[in-house]
Amino acid sequence: MEKENNMEFKVKGKYALFTDPLTKIGGEKCSYHIPTYEALKGVLSSVYWKPTIIWIINRVRVMKRIRTQTKSTKPVEYGGGNSLSIYTYLADVEYQVQAHFEWNMNREDMAKDRNENKHYYVAKRMIEKGGRRDVFLGARECQGYVEPCRFGEGESDYDNYGEIAFDLMLHGFDYPDEIGKDELYVRFWRPKMIDGVVQFIRPENCTIRKFVRPMKANPPDSVGLEEEELLNELDTQIV
Repeated sequence: MEKENNMEFKVKGKYALFTDPLTKIGGEKCSYHIPTYEALKGVLSSVYWKPTIIWIINRVRVMKRIRTQTKSTKPVEYGGGNSLSIYTYLADVEYQVQAHFEWNMNREDMAKDRNENKHYYVAKRMIEKGGRRDVFLGARECQGYVEPCRFGEGESDYDNYGEIAFDLMLHGFDYPDEIGKDELYVRFWRPKMIDGVVQFIRPENCTIRKFVRPMKANPPDSVGLEEEELLNELDTQIV
C-alpha cells in the first residue's frame, strides 16, 4: 500500500560505487549492479532529514543500461603511504526512486515535531532545490544530482526486459537510534529486478542479519537554526 507522503525523485551521476561496507577496509572495490537500500536512504537523508523521521525506500527504477568502468586509484593505507588498487564503478547511472517517511518512535523528545504536512512539503522543496547537502552515489568521489520526477515516467532501458535475480546483497544497517538497542546490525537480502524496477522489502522483513558491534545512540538534540527558520516559514504557509 502506497503512503500519502510518498516522495518521488530522480538521481543521476557520472559514476556510482555501491559496495558492501564490510569489504571497505581495504583492497580493490567492485560496485553492486544496482543501488542498495542503504545508499538510497543516504541520498534522501542528504536531501532532507530530521531526527523525527526515518526514511523508508519503497522501490527504485533503473533507467539506463548497467555498465561498469574500472579506474586505478591510490588509496591511503592505514599504516601510512599509498597502495595501487583497481576500483570497478557503475558508469552513467540514473535512477527513479520512490520513498516515504515514518516517525522515529524512539525519539519521544521529538514528538511535538510529528507534523506530516510540514515534513512532506519541506522534503518536496528540498528535492526541487537538489538537496540540502552534497549527494553521493555510494562513495564520496561519486557525485549525484537530484531532481523531481514522477515514478514510472519516461523510458527505461529495462522496460519489458523481464526478471533479473541477484545474489545476496547488502540491504542496510539497523542503527541504535532507530531500533532502540545499543547495537549495530547489518542486513542482507536477495533482490529481484522486474522490468527495471526493484521493490525493496522493509528493514524488519530482512531475515538475514549480522551483529556488527555494540554502539550507543548519540542522536542530535535538535536541528540547526537555518532549518528551524525554514520549518517555521512553512508552518505559517501550511496551517
